Amino acid sequence: METAYLTALGAISMSIGLYLGSRPRIENNSGSQDEVDAAPVDVQEIPDGDLSAVKAGLFEPCKLVLVVRKDMKLCGADIATECGSATLACYRALSKANPSLLSSWERIGQAKIALQGKNERQLIELEAAAKSLNLCARAIKNSEGDRTVLAIGPGPVPIINEVTGKLRLM
Repeated sequence: METAYLTALGAISMSIGLYLGSRPRIENNSGSQDEVDAAPVDVQEIPDGDLSAVKAGLFEPCKLVLVVRKDMKLCGADIATECGSATLACYRALSKANPSLLSSWERIGQAKIALQGKNERQLIELEAAAKSLNLCARAIKNSEGDRTVLAIGPGPVPIINEVTGKLRLM
């Protein structure tokens, strides 16, 4: 049964990666926000650091990690949906704040790693740690307002590992 979860997660991640990687780049310098970015802001949200400060070398490995709460006992379809939403949230944030980092991640192969999170408190701590290092971090919440998945990155592997290096793979 766990193989089904991983297969679904892999299929969704690959589909999103292929879609995002094949789209033509559109620069919007008009200063207006797209309707997609008009999502409501949570007043308890941890503020971002300087997302444009993180740089990757030409062939430096980059990755995006998805920390999934194991205490929620989500089914495979829910995990795939939440991971897709979290990936897209980070992609959208970095497409405006740090397109060069996003290009590096796309050039290297758009690595996405699913990790196990213990509970919501751990996700909040990881989000704060990531944002303190100027990494993009986006938490996805369920209908009850609980964080289910946290995406961190994309970013250079050593910096991401400072935050998530001790977590177990899904």
